[in-house]
Amino acid sequence: MAEKFFTVSGMTCGHCAASVTEEVVAVPGVTEVDVDVRSGLVTVRGDSVDDAAVRAAITGAGYEVAEIVRQAAA
Repeated sequence: MAEKFFTVSGMTCGHCAASVTEEVVAVPGVTEVDVDVRSGLVTVRGDSVDDAAVRAAITGAGYEVAEIVRQAAA
């Protein structure tokens, strides 16, 4: 399972985290999403996860992806 880390701007509360999680977990291949509102870091775990689809999901939740911080394979 691979991990991808996205920096997201505009999140301020638990509702923001829940919105991002709900959208991103629906992306094909995603098995787990962790959102740290304070740092703006969204960690996505899964197999064959498309970066563009994750970006679109985050944008669809109303937030902006600043960058993909790094990608790691487990």
